Amino acid sequence: MKILVAQLNPIIGKIKSNTEKILRVVDLARRIKTDLVVFPELALIGYPPRDLLWRRELLEQGEAVLSKKIAPASTQVGILIGAPVREEGDLYNAALLFAGGRLAGRQDKTLLPDYDVFEESRYFQPAKERKPVLFQGVKLGLTVCEDVWNDKDYWNRRLYPLDPVEELITQGADLIINISASPYYLGKIGLRADMLQKMAAKYRKAFLYVNQVGGNDELIFDGTSLAVDPRGETICRAGSFGEDALCLNYTVNKLSAEDCPAEKQKIFPEKVYRAPVPEDVSCLYRALVLGISDYLRKTGFRRALVGLSGGIDSSVTAALAAAACGPENVLGVAMPSAYSSPGSVTDARRLAANLGIGYREIPIQNILDSYLQVFNRGGVPLVDLAEENIQARIRGNILMFISNREGYLVLTTGNKSELAVGYCTLYGDMSGGLAVISDVPKTMVYALAGYINREREIIPAGVLTKPPSAELKPGQTDQDSLPPYEVLDAVLRLYVEENRPAAEIVAAGFDPALVQEIIQKVDRAEYKRRQAPPGLKVTTKAFGLGRRLPIAWQKG
Repeated sequence: MKILVAQLNPIIGKIKSNTEKILRVVDLARRIKTDLVVFPELALIGYPPRDLLWRRELLEQGEAVLSKKIAPASTQVGILIGAPVREEGDLYNAALLFAGGRLAGRQDKTLLPDYDVFEESRYFQPAKERKPVLFQGVKLGLTVCEDVWNDKDYWNRRLYPLDPVEELITQGADLIINISASPYYLGKIGLRADMLQKMAAKYRKAFLYVNQVGGNDELIFDGTSLAVDPRGETICRAGSFGEDALCLNYTVNKLSAEDCPAEKQKIFPEKVYRAPVPEDVSCLYRALVLGISDYLRKTGFRRALVGLSGGIDSSVTAALAAAACGPENVLGVAMPSAYSSPGSVTDARRLAANLGIGYREIPIQNILDSYLQVFNRGGVPLVDLAEENIQARIRGNILMFISNREGYLVLTTGNKSELAVGYCTLYGDMSGGLAVISDVPKTMVYALAGYINREREIIPAGVLTKPPSAELKPGQTDQDSLPPYEVLDAVLRLYVEENRPAAEIVAAGFDPALVQEIIQKVDRAEYKRRQAPPGLKVTTKAFGLGRRLPIAWQKG
């Protein structure tokens, strides 16, 4: 049995466009004499659709496509596709097998995650049963995403009482196929592959995994679809962070890779990025570039705007934007005040020239002086927090003015370390449409900068060596208010990403008073983060969709 695995990047809700792409792949599969073509989870409507699933017209449109377009297209090639299915008033996240012009099999998703960024039990009902589906004499064990993430031997625990894979194997499944929309975080590619390899070896069955690719709001999907043989060896792997396809051949308990015909290049790119395992900073870079490009494309923007301070955060953000949109579609704006160092302005200019992006300088001192005339007697600066913040807010207003008038999407430049402890200004540097590096700790920002400069100097050397500073008052540095970023990031990882209590963090070797100070800052800044733009998730726990804490709460 010849199988084509189609790793696609759907647009959520845009069923017509998604269907056209799906049918182009089906036509390719037919022309190269494939028996079965496999698409990701909810490929028809995109993942995650969230409350769009409560819109009856969307579900009706999807049902019409399945019956009028997908089913007829299956007369010469089997089609396995993910789509929502309504039945007796309930909704199911289903893997649907079409063959011979009709629906030949269906397996609903059993395990519905509601942790981190997931909220599937809000919309779907779990599968009532699990049974292999017969196709061309092969018993296919169909699973949907989370269904393969509950192996007791791999995890040494079970989040759910059922193991769909175990049940399907017990019922004689020959080949386990998992259609997925698995969001990315740094390290996920290696973890996922290791899990599937161990399961394949345990059951001595071949596993075929297809994953969605693309950026959808905060979430980035890496793709990296793969096939594992019964020995637990990965026989082929699709590219990461881009659309791709795999060509496979299945015989009795044997899965082998085949070279895809040249016709594949009409739909899928010839060159794809192969993520290293274990993953390195190049994966982080690719993920963020994909997240930016898809966010702009899928929200209707073509151009991005970045405020350039001459610091490392804005420099990295601008470089990522140039890679995502093309330098001709990126504008950097420097907005110096009396507290901005000459070196910062020079570095901002040099960065823009190195990237080839547009560049403007709009000094803000006259605007700041106008504020001081209103709020300070005689306009004399008091150099207090209010004056620091008003500079950030002036800059935010300037960027949003340009955005409104010229159609740019503003990319904010705050990193995870700053956002965690509230070292950012509401309606100032937090103003914008997408928080590109809001899930990237400061120490990791430096690693990204090194990767960006791997072949030539793009980010000026001065940006990398000078002490980080908001430059909102004379002689200011970040370490006036924050501990060294190496220490801060380590504590934040334990508290935010691993959810460790203060006592365990202290036991790991950190100063008790410092730990309490950092935790207090994180907790008190929740109201700021609730008003921040969406940020791209690249760690195991990001602020936003996957971390749901109240604003008004107290310990004790």
